[in-house]
Amino acid sequence: MNQHLPMVALIGRPNVGKSTLFNRLIKRRVSITHDMAGVTRDSIFSEVRGETRTYMLIDTGGLVPDSSDEIEISIFDQAREAMAGADLILFIVDGRTGLHPQDEQVGQYLRQSGKEVRVLVNKVDGPEQEETLAADFYSLGFPLQCVSASHGFGMGDLREMIETALPKDECENVEQPQGGLKIALLGRPNAGKSSTINALLGKKRLMVSAEAGTTRDCVDVTVQRGGKTYTFVDTAGVRRKSKVIDSLEYFSVVHSMQAAKQADVVVLVLDIMDGVVGQDKRLLSFLDTEKVPFVIVVNKIDLLSKDQLAKTKKDLVDQFAFCAHVPVLYSSSVSMAGLGGLLPLIEKLWEQCGQRVTTGELNRLVKMVTERHQPPVMGGRRGKIYYMTQADSRPPTFVFFVNDEKLFHGSYVRYLENQLRKVFRMDKTPIRMVFRSSHDNEKGK
Repeated sequence: MNQHLPMVALIGRPNVGKSTLFNRLIKRRVSITHDMAGVTRDSIFSEVRGETRTYMLIDTGGLVPDSSDEIEISIFDQAREAMAGADLILFIVDGRTGLHPQDEQVGQYLRQSGKEVRVLVNKVDGPEQEETLAADFYSLGFPLQCVSASHGFGMGDLREMIETALPKDECENVEQPQGGLKIALLGRPNAGKSSTINALLGKKRLMVSAEAGTTRDCVDVTVQRGGKTYTFVDTAGVRRKSKVIDSLEYFSVVHSMQAAKQADVVVLVLDIMDGVVGQDKRLLSFLDTEKVPFVIVVNKIDLLSKDQLAKTKKDLVDQFAFCAHVPVLYSSSVSMAGLGGLLPLIEKLWEQCGQRVTTGELNRLVKMVTERHQPPVMGGRRGKIYYMTQADSRPPTFVFFVNDEKLFHGSYVRYLENQLRKVFRMDKTPIRMVFRSSHDNEKGK
């Protein structure tokens, strides 16, 4: 069952306003915008939640067809990848400068692509300018509308058009499993994600190959175990950006990261023979930063002797130190060693993620920990915690109301987190901690 977000790509020559339009559509400043042409080089992705549809918006670099410049060739290659994976292409042109020969070259390329294309005439600041500034662009042969990314003209109609033009989501009317956990398996190619799912299912449900990159799409498999429903999402292997060699794999990586963020729990599969390499660390950092509940499964332990395994486990402790709360399970999809404990471990993690603590209990904790270890003095001022509360769960989110949030960081924040985990038995779940300056309390001292 495919649950990918549809993709919308912004395409056009340099300095027509793609990045400004991107920032306007996502309603925050992500892409760098500047009067200098060619500021955007790498494609930038952001999820957009519309009125009726959610989609992935891609800001590409400016296209310069037939260029011999290495950077411009690289930009064109990335934009071509974006076009190959897009469900809708928004072809941005500059209404002030009029139809440019490069616009005609890009238009010819888009006609050959067979994709759904709409022309957006940018820098049209009002309806009185539409007829004059848009006239030349009808020759491109695509449906057309006028917008101003800088001033917001036409943005409501544009958002409506995008959501209407996107292909119908085949999963919208599919009944989803009720009460079950959605578990995404993430990791580098050939780490053993598909093999792990097959071992848990007890049958060869997913294709497994020694060739890295066999899984090119996210595949969902639902299973019943002990009266509970689990949906496993087998994602494409995530490689370093420089190793992503074609458009299909490039977008598989994007889909894998989406699946990780949308899952209830992520299982990060590592190959014990490779150890923790740079890309594994980046995936660990991504999951830790996003506060995604996850379990580390170190696969292929059947390939090591008992002594080798003991030494490897000891070496890996340091590698996982920055996310020490994350459960680690050593397994083999061949011998089934360790896999029997995976689902119970995931259930325990999910239970902790949903834990709620009363404000009274939290403030007793504040009193206890600050009496044991006061916040440090910084710049002649000592931090003070007035009170705290739990704002959310999954993950547990705690808000500390303090005299000055700038006084709370580093080792003291880690101390508070460790005490939270110890007292309330949250040893596996990610925890989000927010510090807010309470100026009213400071004034009333």
